[in-house]
Amino acid sequence: MNQSQSAGFQAGQAKGQAQEKGSQMMDKASNAAQSAKESCQEAGQQMQAKAQGAADAVKDTIGMNK
Repeated sequence: MNQSQSAGFQAGQAKGQAQEKGSQMMDKASNAAQSAKESCQEAGQQMQAKAQGAADAVKDTIGMNK
């Protein structure tokens, strides 16, 4: 292998490694986004349940929940 072939080969290897790192980072970002989305949905469901409980408590207090 002459010097320019060697440099080309190394550049190709570096590009491959950079692409691999990039795709790993995208996977991590995607996983983080997914878990954030899930925890937001969970928080939303908890808030909904609390709001429903509060509404029921008010209805009980004013006698509408019969």
